[in-house]
Amino acid sequence: MRTDNGLPRATVLETVAFLAEVFVPTVAKGPIIRRPRAVAMAERLQLDSRAVRRMQKLDDKHRAGPLLLRLPIRNQAVVLRPTDLRYVLNNSPEPFSPASSEKRAALAHFEPRNVLISRGRERTARRALQEQALDSHSHVHRLADSLLPIVRQEADQLLASVGERGELNWDVFIESWHRMVRRIIFGDGARDDHELTNMLAGLRKDANWAFLKPKRRKVRDQFLSRVQQRLQTAEPGSLAYIMRGMEAHSEAAPADQIPQWLFAFEPAGMATFRALALLVTHGEKSARVQQEIQDDTSGRQHLPYLRACVLESLRLWPTTPMILRQTTREVVWDDGTMPQDCGVLIFAPYFHRDDRHLPQAHSFLPEVWLTRNPDDADWPLVPFSDGPVYCPGRQLVLMLTSAMLSYLIEKRQFSLASSQHLSPRDPLPGTLNHFSLRFTAKPAGL
Repeated sequence: MRTDNGLPRATVLETVAFLAEVFVPTVAKGPIIRRPRAVAMAERLQLDSRAVRRMQKLDDKHRAGPLLLRLPIRNQAVVLRPTDLRYVLNNSPEPFSPASSEKRAALAHFEPRNVLISRGRERTARRALQEQALDSHSHVHRLADSLLPIVRQEADQLLASVGERGELNWDVFIESWHRMVRRIIFGDGARDDHELTNMLAGLRKDANWAFLKPKRRKVRDQFLSRVQQRLQTAEPGSLAYIMRGMEAHSEAAPADQIPQWLFAFEPAGMATFRALALLVTHGEKSARVQQEIQDDTSGRQHLPYLRACVLESLRLWPTTPMILRQTTREVVWDDGTMPQDCGVLIFAPYFHRDDRHLPQAHSFLPEVWLTRNPDDADWPLVPFSDGPVYCPGRQLVLMLTSAMLSYLIEKRQFSLASSQHLSPRDPLPGTLNHFSLRFTAKPAGL
């Protein structure tokens, strides 16, 4: 069915099915901080696979440009075609703003002046600051010589803990990961500032409810004040230190950009933990990683194959499954006009797992990322989004996650001890619960 302006519109039943099988399960897992029980249920019922199948059905029926849902209170479109995805991402932030109503409502709980929910001059200033601090256009961050020893030290501490416990699980891993993140952002003095991470976690839980939960402004102010203090005392060799030394525009709000780093590094940890699970269950890929580690002459600064493993982990199980945009004006498509303030949703798992177009949709194939030219690719893969509003921390995240994996794998031979079935002979599951992953380990070479 088409609207008066020509864009296709879903029927009421199709809208209900989309909400029930795609939107609600994704939101239930926690868009800002994951809910362990909801993630466990999603894995048990393989809800992400169901969501992809629902998207495929919509695509089979509606071959024209973005599909408008039949909702009573707002205009909302869903992207089904690769050309439309590219158009939206390549034309962000104008007219497709990343500062959607839902995102502003959620992130305002803990980072009200962050670049992700800013527009106009403020956004320009804040994005420029982020790109400079994160070295967005460089494969190797200029602080690599300071940051990678931190990764190695925390990996060694983690392995020592694993040796005592006899097991590596998510709780042990993420505690170590957060220590590493705090040191990378602020310096060694913040290593054990668990209170800062816990404050953010509480605010992120509020943010999961977006509009539906009042903002705890006093707690938010305390958290942001703590971040500001850490910024002012940041140590040389840390991200905050170099940000503090930059000549920033008056609207850049440096302290308000840092919570996003603290937040976004946790999904990076999820991708690292899942990549470890993939490597220990795929012997051929693990052997190639071992060879890359042996041959490395970069000091772990650039490990292309391990970076590809992280990217493949993010393709298989995106940590940002819903990419949101909102139109700042009317947008003319080939099939009609999209109104101003229309929400636009890109469901990344659909594009990453569509086996109608990707022969390797359900397989672990890091090699794809070594040969893939994003500009020429027929089918889009967007683990860090894409276009002008791509994640500015992409290269830094890939450097740090690949280094962490290399240090873990170099010294221990891990085996998957939990019940997930991750075999190279079978399709990989649509949902992988990182909370329940468990590994045993013995010294490498035994």
